[in-house]
Amino acid sequence: MEALVASAIGALTAAGIYLMLRQRTFPVIIGLTLLTYAVNVFLFTSGRLATGLPGIYSSNAAGYSDPLPQALVLTAIVISFGMTAVIVMMALGAFLEAGHDKVDMNDEDTPVEGGQK
Repeated sequence: MEALVASAIGALTAAGIYLMLRQRTFPVIIGLTLLTYAVNVFLFTSGRLATGLPGIYSSNAAGYSDPLPQALVLTAIVISFGMTAVIVMMALGAFLEAGHDKVDMNDEDTPVEGGQK
């Protein structure tokens, strides 16, 4: 189970970094979203991967599930949703202002063709 979750975190991180290195705004936004998913899964697994255990301390329970990582993940989901909405609005405003969605720009404020000046 741990190997599956670790490989999922690695795949999400790799895909997020790859998309963040693109030159268009939409893949950059999707890459940031994938990175937040990877961090959320990492935080969630830091509280133990156990099912059927109570979330509170009990004297007669064999074990417990830590509720703090779950609360952190819920908070991170809300914050990442809000920041994604802000970034989408900023990208939309930049697209409407400039007429293109290129991230990499040169000195004359025109899109760079072929990645070179």
